[in-house]
Amino acid sequence: MKQQREHWGSKLGFIMATAGSAIGLGSLWRFPYIIGQNGGGAFVLLYLLFTLIIGIPVFISELMIGRAAQKGAIQAYTDLSHGSTHWKLLGWLNLITSFIILSYYSVISGWAVNYALMSLSNFTAGKTPEEIKGIFDILYVSGDINIFWLFIFLLMTIAVVFGGIRKGIEYWSKLLTPALFVILVGLFCFSATLPGFKEAVKFIFYPDFSKLTATSILVALGMSLFTLSVGLGIILTYGSYMKHTEDIPKTGLIIGGVSVSVSLLSALMIFPIVFTFGFEPQAGPGLVFQTLPVLFSKLPGTLILSTIFFLLFIFATLTSTISILEVLVSNLIEVLNWTRKKAVLLSGLAAFVFGIPTALSGSGSLFKNWKSIYGIDFLQTLDDLTATWLMPLSAFFTVIFVSFVMKKSFSQEEFAKGSTLPKMMHTWFF
Repeated sequence: MKQQREHWGSKLGFIMATAGSAIGLGSLWRFPYIIGQNGGGAFVLLYLLFTLIIGIPVFISELMIGRAAQKGAIQAYTDLSHGSTHWKLLGWLNLITSFIILSYYSVISGWAVNYALMSLSNFTAGKTPEEIKGIFDILYVSGDINIFWLFIFLLMTIAVVFGGIRKGIEYWSKLLTPALFVILVGLFCFSATLPGFKEAVKFIFYPDFSKLTATSILVALGMSLFTLSVGLGIILTYGSYMKHTEDIPKTGLIIGGVSVSVSLLSALMIFPIVFTFGFEPQAGPGLVFQTLPVLFSKLPGTLILSTIFFLLFIFATLTSTISILEVLVSNLIEVLNWTRKKAVLLSGLAAFVFGIPTALSGSGSLFKNWKSIYGIDFLQTLDDLTATWLMPLSAFFTVIFVSFVMKKSFSQEEFAKGSTLPKMMHTWFF
């Protein structure tokens, strides 16, 4: 029996859920460490340009496709291409990319759960910045602990997605996304008082183009797409739950602005700590976990602040993993006619199994020679594969689809439906 498709209960709920997905680990976890590895200001400038000229238009395209089809990625591309089996492959590319990201995302999110619990014991008390930094190094190589937290975090994700759109995703997003933003602003304000703030501003906003490489350009494009959750089927799926009266272009601009703002805010929160205490900007995936506890240790009420931040960090990552799991679930329900319960449980189980190698990658108990051969560990390899290659590939074909497969008149009509923006926006998009 065909199941009736849910819709968002409110515009605010939709924006909070979409913004939460876009912010998630992309802005909080990935953006600071990626710009640290790619030279700072020049990379940030490229990121901003790519977001404006590619990221937001593709974001809008995915919303248009989802709303027009009222289906998940696989069926949406099939229906709007008049049954083409070739374009169905783009839907599968979305699903595969989402699944890979869910598997390693959940490991990183598990680190946040571990840090939230450690915060309750005031784990930074009496420790130097180097000792606090070293706590993450121990966690990173503790494969059994990482597997445990991977399992716990996926259970949390499954529990929310069980509730569907209104009772699960929308409800929690409306509560948690604003709370996260408030605490980020507060932490930024304190970071702005640190001696390293001026150097951090220079690092983030002063472009030194000699530090850019051809690879950096591709990474900047991938970073733009990653912070917008584009190329995964997430935005398309969320668009399929939209009502036809919603203003898609305006929503795209709002989410794009929020994503960029939070990304820059995260960088301005973290890099003053890096330069104040002599850490390396190129620290890698552990940058957030190595730097923020140092900041908390310098503040009054360390235990409370650290606990609240990592709880909200968990909720931010949860909004991302929820949105990714929803992509898988939505498509399994449509393509295989599974119940939501079956789709959620089996997708979550598969993500757990596939996440185990990532959880063990730091310890070297699996793929022992991986880092010596490729120069990065298994987690970073998956991150590079998805963000730098698969997501831009998906975005490229999405542009081709909207430009040449969907009729231009149909695309223009879908773009304008519910839109209150001036005609010049139509010219910018088309």
